[in-house]
Amino acid sequence: MIVEGVEGVGYSEVVEIALPDGGKKRGQVLEVNGDVAVIQVFEGTSDISTKGTRVRFTGRTLHLPVSQDMLGRVFNGMGEPIDEGPDIIPEKELDINGLPINPSARQYPRDFIQTGISAIDGMNTLVRGQKLPIFSGSGMPHNEIAAQITRQTKVLTGEEFGIVFAAMGITYEEANFFRENFKKTGALEKVVMFLNLADDPAIERIITPRVALTAAEYLAFEKGMHLLVILTDMTNYCEALREISAAREEVPGRRGYPGYMYTDLASIYERAGRIEGLEGSITQMPILTMPDDDMNHPIPDLSGYITEGQIIVSRDLLRKGIYPPIDVSPSLSRLMKDGIGKNRTRDDHDGLQNQLFGAYAKGKEMRDLVAVVGEDALSDLDKQYLTFAEEFEKGFVQQRKDEDRSIDETLALGWKLLGMLPEEELKRVDQKYIDKYYPRKKSE
Repeated sequence: MIVEGVEGVGYSEVVEIALPDGGKKRGQVLEVNGDVAVIQVFEGTSDISTKGTRVRFTGRTLHLPVSQDMLGRVFNGMGEPIDEGPDIIPEKELDINGLPINPSARQYPRDFIQTGISAIDGMNTLVRGQKLPIFSGSGMPHNEIAAQITRQTKVLTGEEFGIVFAAMGITYEEANFFRENFKKTGALEKVVMFLNLADDPAIERIITPRVALTAAEYLAFEKGMHLLVILTDMTNYCEALREISAAREEVPGRRGYPGYMYTDLASIYERAGRIEGLEGSITQMPILTMPDDDMNHPIPDLSGYITEGQIIVSRDLLRKGIYPPIDVSPSLSRLMKDGIGKNRTRDDHDGLQNQLFGAYAKGKEMRDLVAVVGEDALSDLDKQYLTFAEEFEKGFVQQRKDEDRSIDETLALGWKLLGMLPEEELKRVDQKYIDKYYPRKKSE
């Protein structure tokens, strides 16, 4: 929508559109050139005519009414309630673009978050205040993993914990899956849910994660809650960003995405963290589907630069029937070492996960070797590593969709697997932990 004869209009300013039939719509200023403004209409441009339509520029960016009553509610991508509950009585209205956190006021993330999934908790631990994305692919069960994390995530220190779940560009079937799943399991009580459907306008997809993070910032930094923010699917968000960039006739960057996509993604991801002197925290788990499973695609590539690691969902493990198909080898949590150990998980955790990584890597090497020379050419120890890799995937990585493993159960599974190997192979674990937890020692 193009409006002429305007003055004093700013970028991203919210616009109210009054239709001739009495209806109302809202929009946002995309571009200003002299006395002409280009407006993206949130609800689409149907029913808008050049006669009788009035446009009012509000003079401010989009604000979200917030309240603690948002917990347990479902909203659309603009932050408007779409469930059958009463209207939210706001305690205040906050700018959806947020306020930048002073880097010197950031508190270093150190506290463990338990997701109940061994491949994450044991091998790539999530830390409170971290941003740890999940890199998936088309047709992979990232929705099921997101739902399981939402249901099961908890902090072990007893503080109040909540989830902000924002879905962008999903189908009605997917939206219904999330809503029904959370209702049946009772998880909806601790969730603030924002749903942007595939047929909603692209501009709404750009707004959805900012609306979700605004709600999270209010609950975290003003109400003292610890929030996990799950954003799915960031690929749909970036596609909307490319669409709007093309509408503005901007010079495209890699694969047609705007050159400022790195900055734009950073404005979302960097809203995670902890602030000194404040009780609450925001932890992010963005989920993105890599086009053609390509980690060098601009979306996962730029996300990897900004975030503190990544969880990789593997198509090979999915073909083997393993759920969740998380490949721990290329996955990484850069803040893991600060979130595990004594008084957080358990003092043997660091050495155990190092030994499991090493043994699994050796087992995968044996698989490649078998493909060349055959299993008969392997030594007895090599065969043990080969068996270890299979059991690691089937016994440690694999678990039921409703299985919520505690960190103690996850670590016990790890030690049980190490019992398949001779003690002299455990070179990454302190001897005192071998004496305490190694199954062959305990049986002697």
